[in-house]
This record gives sequence, structure tokens and C-alpha cells, in this order.
Amino acid sequence: MPPPVTNDRAMPVPETLSAAADGTRRLVSLDVLRGFDMFWIVGGASLVSALGKAEEGTVLGTVRQQLSHVEWAGFHFYDMIFPLFVFIAGVSMVFSLSKAKESGGRAQALRRVLGRGLLLYLVGVFYSGGFKDGLENVRWLGVLNRIALAYTGAGVLFLLLPLRALVAAWAGLLLGYWAMMARVPIRDIRLQTEVVERLSAERGGKGARELYFATTNRVRGMYEPGYNVANHFDFEHLPGKKWDKYWDPEGILSTFPAIGTCLLGAFAGLLLRRTDLPPTGKSVYLAIAGMVVLAIGLLWGHEFPIIKKIWSSSFVFVAGGWSLILLAGFHQVVDVWKVRWWTPPFLWIGMNALPVYLSANILGTNGGYRAIAERVLGGPVKEWLGAGGPPAIAIGSLLLMLLFARFLYRRGIFLRL
Repeated sequence: MPPPVTNDRAMPVPETLSAAADGTRRLVSLDVLRGFDMFWIVGGASLVSALGKAEEGTVLGTVRQQLSHVEWAGFHFYDMIFPLFVFIAGVSMVFSLSKAKESGGRAQALRRVLGRGLLLYLVGVFYSGGFKDGLENVRWLGVLNRIALAYTGAGVLFLLLPLRALVAAWAGLLLGYWAMMARVPIRDIRLQTEVVERLSAERGGKGARELYFATTNRVRGMYEPGYNVANHFDFEHLPGKKWDKYWDPEGILSTFPAIGTCLLGAFAGLLLRRTDLPPTGKSVYLAIAGMVVLAIGLLWGHEFPIIKKIWSSSFVFVAGGWSLILLAGFHQVVDVWKVRWWTPPFLWIGMNALPVYLSANILGTNGGYRAIAERVLGGPVKEWLGAGGPPAIAIGSLLLMLLFARFLYRRGIFLRL
């Protein structure tokens, strides 16, 4: 997405649609929602976790549980953070690419998609450690890489296909992924560390790849960790470092349903861009669509489990349903009712989500802003505060991040891809 026009240091919260440098129009609710999403990643979840430790069994403790990922199958609020970001990228894509196509033609818009996708992909490789440990330890697929690939795939489809064909492509991605996961046979071996180590000990110290390719029995329709089509495909074909040793939760095959998540956002963006509907009507349609999509996902989950780590098609629907409902609420409150007194911190983050996310990594992989906060609030200060020590450090970390985001915002510095 292009950077908005640089404003003065006293820059107010922009109007419902703010002009960007290339003439595109932006909904403020998208930046606020993006900031709300990023808030939990870069500090909000840590704060609630620190507070929840002192309040087990309370409402805060329940919220703390929701701000953690489920181990495998199921869905917590925190499992929606990543797909919500991909969804928002799809919504924003409609506004930026529609304008680019109108002003420079389809070929120029395609070059823009491919260029930005490549740049974000390379940033993702850098974020995951780059090449410092050699090519064999490069993590080629991670969070930012998935966003890049989902945006690129959805953007190309959006520019090349009419709406009906785009809907058909979206349905084909999700149904095709389900069919592949359910029907393609895999080797009858679980790619989990404890299982591989046990088999290795039983079979004379054979390595994982030797054990894997020596397995001749086949099974199908499995959706367990390390025991499904997507994980086995990563083990065979994904080079470099894998997050879960033998496979990656942002792996090759699960990228395709992630494109479906981005396309679902694009459908929401097309609705928001319509001029024949009143603003409140758009919010209502988004909310209704969200409830329908959520219901379909929950029902589908009985056949194809809701699993974030393989981005199952039912997960796309459940996360997408909640994303639509959140977008409806933010659009109605921020853009229609213009209730914005609470939005500045989220707007600061949302307008510079990428540098905020990257800064926490660059400041240190073992804490980021938290590491800085601990230099002031750790040690004897933490001991003196007792149970209040961890929350104090979490609050300090969060305030540092907000100060950085505010600094960029008030000086009109915006970095977008």
C-alpha cells in the first residue's frame, strides 16, 4: 500500500477517506483495525499475560487464555491475529490496485503487485535471520513471507479475473485444498521429534529422511501434527530451516488457502468501495456476511478441523467470519459514527505496522522493547514491585513501542509495502 501524504507534526486523525500520495482513498477504520491487530502482537498480549498471572481464575485470566495459540485444533482470539492481517491486506488491496489499474493500466498494476510482494518477501527473510547461518538455515517461509505470497497471489487474481471468476477461484482454492488434504495418501509416519527419535532408536540410528522414505505403508485423511499432506510436503520439498523442525506452519501448500483469506478481504473491500450502498448498510452487510461465513466454518470444522498451523479451509472461514464482523464494527464506529477519541494509539501503529513489527525484531530477538524496559524496571525494581514487577515491565515495553509509533506518525513518516 502506498504511503499517505506527509502531514505536519500536529497531524489530526484523518477524515473517513484520506487522500494518499498516489490519489488512492483510504478508510480510516482499516488503519485503526490494522493497528488494533498489531497492538496484540507487539505488546498487548504480553501485558494481559503478565496481569493474568496474578489474576488466575478471573475474567482477566480467561482473556489471558484467549491471548495464546491453541496447541493444534481449535480457535482462540490470538489465532485470529495473523489471518486478520492477511484479510486487511486484501481489503486495502482493492482500493490501491483499483486506482493503480485505472491510472496506469493492468500491466503497471501487476508490476506493482509483483514488486511489492517480492520486497516484502525479502524483508520476511531478513526478519527471520537472513543468511547469517548459511543457506541451509534460511527460513524461506515465515509470517511476513506468507503475507507477501498471499498478497501477491490474491493481487494477481484480482487484476486478471472478473468478479465471478474471482469467486470461483477463491472457492476452488479452499475446496481443492480440502480435497487434497483428505484424499492424497501420505506415508504412515508422524514427523514429530519424539516419534522420530523413538523410531531411530528402534531401527539402528537411522535419520528422519531415511526413516521417512523407508516407510511404504500409506494412509489418507489425517490432520494431526506432522501427520498430514501439508507437513509431509514441506518435509520433502521445503529447503532451509523449518519452524517445527520437520515442517513449517507457514509452509508451501498452506499458502494457497492463505490466498483465500486475502481474497475474502478483497470481497469485503469491493463491498466497501461500492457507491450505491449507504455507509451503515455496508456495515450491516459485512456483519451478516461475517456471521454466515463463521457458521459455515464451524460446521465445516467437523469434517475438516479448524487448524491454524495448516491453515485449513475451515480455519479460513472461522477467522474470516470474525474478521468480517470486526471490520463491520470498526467501519461503523470509526467511519460512520466517527467515534474516534480512542483511536490515536491504534492509528499510530496501523499507519506504520511494518516498521513497528520490524523494530521489535531489530532491537533484539530476546525481548525487543521488553529488553529495554527491563534495563529500567528489572532487577531490584522488579523485586521491590513483587507481583507487580512483570506487569510493570510489560507496560513499559508497550509504552516504548507506542512512543516510537507516535514519533513516526507525528512527523509524517510512513513506511508501507
